[in-house]
Amino acid sequence: MSIIGVGIDVAEIARFAASLERTPGMAQRLFLDSELLLPSGERRGPASLAARFAAKEALAKALGAPAGLHWTDAEVYVEDSGQPRLKVTGTVAARAAELGVRSWHVSLSHDAGVASAVVVAEG
Repeated sequence: MSIIGVGIDVAEIARFAASLERTPGMAQRLFLDSELLLPSGERRGPASLAARFAAKEALAKALGAPAGLHWTDAEVYVEDSGQPRLKVTGTVAARAAELGVRSWHVSLSHDAGVASAVVVAEG
């Protein structure tokens, strides 16, 4: 296996939350329902959403930031163990296949008002 790409991104949580509030429909353009809602049906908090957004930005960077990727073609989820994962479909899966990506590694964090994510694409 070899590393095909690495991406990192940060998002200021308060700024991201304000963008979601002032831009109707933005959340639906960025996230799948499974990312917006907790298993209980409650909406995820702004820190969690900002970290997921940072992961999608980092994913795009790991793929070389090509034009035409759709935000909802990448799903950030967390396994029962607590480990974050990526599921890619559509435009993102096509670009990953083009580059030979076989697996993903993702790390999410948020602290001191900032959310961050690192994504490694491995082939």
